[in-house]
Amino acid sequence: MPFSYAAAAAGSSCRKTNRISTAAAATARPPAPSPSLAPAPPEANPSAASDSDPSSYSSSSGDEADLTASDSATASVVSAYLSVAGEGADLSKVGIFLSSAARRRSPPCLICFDPIRPSDPVWSCSSSCFAILHLPCIQSWAHQSASGAAVPCLTWGCPKCRFAYPKSQTPTSYLCFCSKTVDPTPDPWILPHSCGDVCRRRLNANLDSGCDHTCLLLCHPGPCPPCTAVVPNAPCFCGAHREPRRCAHQRYSCAGKCNKRLSCGLHCCPVNCHDGPCPPCAVRGKHKCECGETMEEKLCSERVFQCKRECGGMLDCGKHRCERGCHGGKCGECPLRGRRTCPCGKKDYPKLECDAEAATCGSTCEKVLGCGRHRCPERCHRGPCDETCRLVITKSCRCGGLKKEVPCYQELTCERKCQRLRNCGRHACKRRCCAGDCPPCSETCDRKLRCGNHKCLSPCHRGACSPCPLMKTISCACGKTCFEVPCGTEKNQKPPKCSKKCNIPRLCRHKLECRPHKCHYGACPPCKLTCGEELSCSHICKERCHGPISPPNPEFTLKPTKRKMEKQIECTPGIPCPPCKEVVLVPCFGQHLGQERAMPCSKWRPFPCQNLCGNPLLCGNHYCTKSCHVLEVPLKQIEGDPIASVNKENALAEPCEQCDLPCQRVGEPPCSHRCPLPCHLSDCPPCKVLVKKPCHCGAMVHAFECVYFNNLKAKEQLKVRSCGGPCHRKLPNCPHLCSEVCHPGTCPSVDQCMKKVNVRCACNTLKQEWICQDVLKKYRNSGRDPKEVPKSQFGVGLLACGEDCKKKVKVPDPELHLRKSQETKKPSCGSCKCAQTQEAT
Repeated sequence: MPFSYAAAAAGSSCRKTNRISTAAAATARPPAPSPSLAPAPPEANPSAASDSDPSSYSSSSGDEADLTASDSATASVVSAYLSVAGEGADLSKVGIFLSSAARRRSPPCLICFDPIRPSDPVWSCSSSCFAILHLPCIQSWAHQSASGAAVPCLTWGCPKCRFAYPKSQTPTSYLCFCSKTVDPTPDPWILPHSCGDVCRRRLNANLDSGCDHTCLLLCHPGPCPPCTAVVPNAPCFCGAHREPRRCAHQRYSCAGKCNKRLSCGLHCCPVNCHDGPCPPCAVRGKHKCECGETMEEKLCSERVFQCKRECGGMLDCGKHRCERGCHGGKCGECPLRGRRTCPCGKKDYPKLECDAEAATCGSTCEKVLGCGRHRCPERCHRGPCDETCRLVITKSCRCGGLKKEVPCYQELTCERKCQRLRNCGRHACKRRCCAGDCPPCSETCDRKLRCGNHKCLSPCHRGACSPCPLMKTISCACGKTCFEVPCGTEKNQKPPKCSKKCNIPRLCRHKLECRPHKCHYGACPPCKLTCGEELSCSHICKERCHGPISPPNPEFTLKPTKRKMEKQIECTPGIPCPPCKEVVLVPCFGQHLGQERAMPCSKWRPFPCQNLCGNPLLCGNHYCTKSCHVLEVPLKQIEGDPIASVNKENALAEPCEQCDLPCQRVGEPPCSHRCPLPCHLSDCPPCKVLVKKPCHCGAMVHAFECVYFNNLKAKEQLKVRSCGGPCHRKLPNCPHLCSEVCHPGTCPSVDQCMKKVNVRCACNTLKQEWICQDVLKKYRNSGRDPKEVPKSQFGVGLLACGEDCKKKVKVPDPELHLRKSQETKKPSCGSCKCAQTQEAT
């Protein structure tokens, strides 16, 4: 961007504040009406705004910048206009030129194709295209256009729009856009070639439009915006309705019937309110021709017509009839009345009637013949003279190279070809016997234009050829966004930036997930997502996507390519995924816990560790004591495991050692006998060893199989051990045997023995039968333990002796002997109280 364009954004608003305020005050207008007073102006089409060079650089996508929000230079130009027109003003056409002047590169001159710099003197077309050209280029162009032809031309045309300017308007000086300042000084703070003052050009060049307002923008390129002044009572086209309107839109239609009187004077216009004259009356009816003889059905606007028959009416003389066609009114006077002469006109007949024929005078006719040089030599005669002049004269040919006597009517030409150059200055005339007025060159110019792409198709001419009228369309890859530039300037152009999505489908696996990108030329950008494809080891590839790539668009070029060179660009196939880099824990040969090593998945290799094998042997009870080795049968091998299984075909595989130990397993149910089989994995066979178990009373011994006896419950075992006979165990507190059936544990009748016992006195004199349990109570009540009583003495001494018993006289010897034996057993009990108790007993 030139410095003047970029710098204009910084200070134009502050430097031109006084100018804008002064201009706004000088051209003050009524305040803008509310939106209800006048409809908004129609939206302008940017592509139809102008054919000028700046507009040709605008994109067809329709994305135009808002002038109120653009750079400061552009905002300063339209600030005064917006202060009157409001924010809804129509600046679409002006915006194209301002945006081009403030943002884009310098447009090229259409004559020399050199860029127009801010300091170059320029000329701007003021008709319709507003093209900006170098001042020396347009001066040379106008001079060549007006004086280059064989016949001087009074006009010259704009190289862009071909608008004809008179020769008097040939530019002679460098003017600003508003034509008020001569040789405007370049200012980096305003638009190039602008004076920086208020434009003040007439907004409507049509003097009959009723608008006499001037432009309030600062001096600017391109057309002026529509007039924003308010007309309080603007009539519609038909004049039936009045309302406040903007001055630029004061001519409007009220949408009602026109109802103006048509040219027929009979009917009214049935069309809705419109501009211009009313259409012809279309009411059909039967109308007569002008002579009144024919009646036809015609439109009201065509009711006056003539039929095809001759009039045939009598003239005023009453002797001749009217030979005219159908007409209205009287037929008129007879053309043979009045002054009459002989055929050659030398003799008059003043009183000759219209129906009488005039006689010849007999003199020479002397009327000028068709050659225009000689007269008729015949006598006065009726009818036309002979057109062929047969008088022999000496004639020269047109080019003057041959003289000869020939009849006057005969044209004399020679065979010499004209060697003069035609008006183009390139081709000879080559016409036979040319009189010097060589016709314009009829050949095509066919010289290459300045664009370098086309040839001049105009008739051959002098001077420089007109600029190429064609426009080059530069579009994006999809063709939805494009802009036009003059032919020849496309070499330095770049394709437009298209906001549409690229329509080339992706071929990788992320075609639904990949973020869409904008339209472009060439190859699509690579996919930035992770590959995510599952590898053979069941891991996911974490590299950047490397799948197949769609065929690219052709690169941007403006030169047409030959069909022979065109090749079908195929898609680029994807590359396979690289080796898996996922870090995995690789077990040793023996698959020992805690001995794994971290390795890349693609470099997985088993290794031996320092531990013993420890693999369970075939017996299932012992473990291999060899060093770590490859197993023939891997442990806990899972189907689909990424680590390859090592089988017996592996050369490194070796079997574990064989187990030679006897079976050391505890049988079920557990017993003290060992399994007779060698070490094995299956269940041990039932134990058939005989186990000897005595009965509860000890009277007999039972022999049981170990598996049978151990499978019984505790109660059942006690039950099968019973012999079924009497217990025969001695009761602990009495000398009798248990009377119950063989049973486990203590006898239940220890203190409830019901057997009879002979109870005696101490001297055995008295005797009674007691129940054993009463005897036991008696012993306990007396403080003696029944267990200490001998069996022979059980029940003796429980009865008191009578008067007749010897006990009262003499203690029997056995009792004394018994006392001595008790004292020998209890030597520590020497107290008097214990001795007295024994003696009392």
